[in-house]
Amino acid sequence: MIMNKLEFSNDLIEKVNSIGIEISQKQAKQFYKYMELLLEWNEKMNLTAITDPEEVILKHFIDSLTIIPYLKEADTVLDIGTGAGFPGIPLKILEENKKFTLAGKEFHEGDYISIDGTTGNIYDGAIKTVDATIAGEFGRVMAWADKYRTLKVRTNADTPADAKKARELGAEGIGLCRTEHMFFEEDRIAAFREMICSDTVEEREAALEKILPYQQGDFEALYEALEGNPVTIRFLDPPLHEFVPTEEADIEKLAKAQGKSVETIKNIIASLHEFNPMMGHRGCRLAVTYPEIAKMQTKAVIRAAINVQKKHSDWTVKPEIMIPLVCEVKELKYVKKVVVETADAEIAAAGVKLEYEVGTMIEIPRAALTADEIATEADFFCFGTNDLTQMTFGFSRDDAGKFLNAYYDNKIFENDPFAKLDQTGVGKLMETAIKLGKPVNPNLHVGICGEHGGDPSSVEFCHKIGLDYVSCSPFRVPIARLAAAQAAIANR
Repeated sequence: MIMNKLEFSNDLIEKVNSIGIEISQKQAKQFYKYMELLLEWNEKMNLTAITDPEEVILKHFIDSLTIIPYLKEADTVLDIGTGAGFPGIPLKILEENKKFTLAGKEFHEGDYISIDGTTGNIYDGAIKTVDATIAGEFGRVMAWADKYRTLKVRTNADTPADAKKARELGAEGIGLCRTEHMFFEEDRIAAFREMICSDTVEEREAALEKILPYQQGDFEALYEALEGNPVTIRFLDPPLHEFVPTEEADIEKLAKAQGKSVETIKNIIASLHEFNPMMGHRGCRLAVTYPEIAKMQTKAVIRAAINVQKKHSDWTVKPEIMIPLVCEVKELKYVKKVVVETADAEIAAAGVKLEYEVGTMIEIPRAALTADEIATEADFFCFGTNDLTQMTFGFSRDDAGKFLNAYYDNKIFENDPFAKLDQTGVGKLMETAIKLGKPVNPNLHVGICGEHGGDPSSVEFCHKIGLDYVSCSPFRVPIARLAAAQAAIANR
């Protein structure tokens, strides 16, 4: 949207009013938003050269007079765009009444509609769909891509369903499994809250023991879905306050389970508050404070791997345990010791042979700058570029939207650094980490698991600096495969 960012002008109101259509400034601004979307897609798809955006706006405004009543009456105008980049259908949405009208029919909250993302067509009711598959010409192009690319493509997946879909789309492993998502399931959140509100190690261990079978089952299902391909499991990362109840009924239920007063539970919840949670008590800091969490997760990972390996002797199940948010080698060394002692005890007790790896996410600038030290304890690095971008730029992804548009308007930024990797700053940290880490540990394998793993220009950069794999969401896997092939050919 940068090249065609529109400067609102009252001239549009005057020009439209001059042809007999009365609109307010608010209505004109809403149409401007609609046209910005159109121009953005026009630019992305290289449909036509737009030399005078306002002329196009005025022409489209006049050609689409049916939009005017929507702008006058609606709380929101929702544009249903098309995959081909052409203007879509504006819907009049009355938010208070939770309804909209289309083709003379009124739709209410709870009614089903189906949208064709390619054409922009809207259909009444739920149309039966089939899962996307790689076949025909698409399959042929993907086969060519796999022939030329050297970069592996993994997926970010937390459920067997996502993992299975990613495998169907060509993923060669899981680069990031976020275990915290598993704790939010209804059948285990109560036990995790008990752990948080426990007073002693023994109480925490007892609560975690309730979660262990669920975690083990989750990991077994992921190993089954990946059929012997690599699975990287990130240990608990978010701060504990994200798991505590906020509703009065849930707080009372937790108090009863803990044998504590409601007031005591509320005080515990209040004590977990942090002014800057993103840089607070999370990641490996949780495992340093409460090593019993890392012990439970290690047991689940190893027991699951042993069970699946026994069932499938032709597979190589080799868990990759990833410790998040490390900034100091002694942190990693401490947590790794807990993991290794627990894992080795489980393997010995089972009387089997099982290999596993312990690595870390590089998502703090200090970790990248001291990668030579961290590589002495890590079997692999995985760049968590979401947090690495936040900490390098010094702004929060959740709050940056308040000012980034001004940066685009004033040509300070050309792209959203959370969507397209900042190769100059964040990229330099990644290069530094690789150059420092590889000589110390020649067997170190390196990947990326931030959102950038599915962006073509970011994938090309990852190829250039020597990463072994990129990891992205399941439906971006084909994009990453193609981008990796293009990068390999371009850099021959």
